[in-house]
Amino acid sequence: MPNSPSRRNFIKKSTILGAGITLLPHLSYGIDTKQKLKVGLIGIGLRGTNHLNNLLQRDDVLITAICDIDPVRIDLAKSIFKKKSIALPKFFSKNDLDYRNLLALKEVDAVIISTPWLWHTRMSVDAMKAGKYTGVEVSAANTMEECWDLVNTHEETGTHLMILENVNYRRDILAVLNMVKKNIFGELIHFRCGYQHDLRFVTLNDGKSAYGKGVEFGDKGISESKWRTQHSILRNADVYPTHGVGPIAVMCDVNRGNRFVSMTSHATKSRGMHDYIVKNGGKDHPNANIKFKMGDVITSTIETANGETIIVTHDVHLPRPYSLGFRVQGTKGLWEKDGDRIYIEGQSKKSHAWDNSKEWLEKYDHPLWKKYGEHAEGAGHGGMDFFVINAFVESAKQHIAPPLDVYDAAAWSAITPLSELSIANNGEPQNFPDFTRGMWIKRKPYNWMKDTF
Repeated sequence: MPNSPSRRNFIKKSTILGAGITLLPHLSYGIDTKQKLKVGLIGIGLRGTNHLNNLLQRDDVLITAICDIDPVRIDLAKSIFKKKSIALPKFFSKNDLDYRNLLALKEVDAVIISTPWLWHTRMSVDAMKAGKYTGVEVSAANTMEECWDLVNTHEETGTHLMILENVNYRRDILAVLNMVKKNIFGELIHFRCGYQHDLRFVTLNDGKSAYGKGVEFGDKGISESKWRTQHSILRNADVYPTHGVGPIAVMCDVNRGNRFVSMTSHATKSRGMHDYIVKNGGKDHPNANIKFKMGDVITSTIETANGETIIVTHDVHLPRPYSLGFRVQGTKGLWEKDGDRIYIEGQSKKSHAWDNSKEWLEKYDHPLWKKYGEHAEGAGHGGMDFFVINAFVESAKQHIAPPLDVYDAAAWSAITPLSELSIANNGEPQNFPDFTRGMWIKRKPYNWMKDTF
């Protein structure tokens, strides 16, 4: 049974062991380096295939099972194995629930879930109940009930879950985190972040028009347009907050000596998707009559227990360059990604004038990137995909809590339902649940300054 006394004792011992490893930076790999981690993949769309390719680069991982209901993706996965002359794993593709047959396999130690958002929590819950070390793509949950489902299942089963937020491992983010830990910015005061990315070509794409000019979704769409667009029609919320808030939460020790307390959110009117459809499909196209509920720009302000504020922006329906809009500000200075600029009082080249952040980021380059940067080349998203998968694999091999755990998954994902409530109530403040049940006060920050995962 997943929650047997022997299993609980094992998890307890493993957690203690994991805490010790964070204090021993010279331990860079799992305890038993001879045994391969047997991994099952649930969902092999674009993101899942990226994970597949990265895992196949490792000699300590064996892909034993894959599940996807799209036969095209199954065929693509098979071709990858054949090109690499690797034995095929077991495949599951009969129906939406066939992933449960994958979870029943003894030859699966851990799973990575890269499916449409609505399946993330239910699959993660089933995986933890099956005793599989679980990695889930972002966001981890859509509703407050789902956030609690993740936490409760972890606590009931003792099975760990990692939210696979790759931006936490971006090179500049880890360099800035290094600066935060070295007190370069002084006491932290204010942050800005978000997901600002023109996704009209993703959420409206029929696969037949020129790339980026489709206006179809659902059954007529391809890739994310099959499912992602429906969220824009039905929800007025920040549905994708973790790329921005994940790195900021780590910098200000959320769930580990600090926590999110409350949030207010506001949404603009919705015009971007409609204008895109009219421009590329014509004003008489059936989709031109759709009323998109999601505002084009959604702005949320979070307050923390330690007195910081965090502004989070969701902006994906208007023409714009890509940016996560990071800003880290303290009593000694600040860094802003947009403009690649930094100012540290008494240390910048000129008083009250920006420095280019390049020299600072190079000076405080994170030990992980110094040690493994070459291994990360070609892994995807500038190399950060290598590090997030490495953290997952190494944590799973040692049966220890991951750097980005179930409490992080719940707190970050809770922004979606809380923003929806706040917007619906004219910006009324919404309180964050304490998913740690008070333990945030005594939980110690993860040692992010190691040269290991």
